[in-house]
Amino acid sequence: MKKIQVGQVWKSDATGDSFLVTKMYSEGLSSFAVLRKAGSESDPPVRVKVTHASGSANLPGYTYTQQADDF
Repeated sequence: MKKIQVGQVWKSDATGDSFLVTKMYSEGLSSFAVLRKAGSESDPPVRVKVTHASGSANLPGYTYTQQADDF
């Protein structure tokens, strides 16, 4: 994944639950994604630090689920 964007769906490696990226922001020199569990408005959002390697962005502990969009 070259860029993480609002609206993307990522799956938790630990639970298999799907999460929607609802916000991206920078804090200092780091970028963070705010994820909300799909279909659950009552669960608190999860903040995940974005990692970068070899020109691609990643959310540790999560897998991007829309591989067809990764061009």
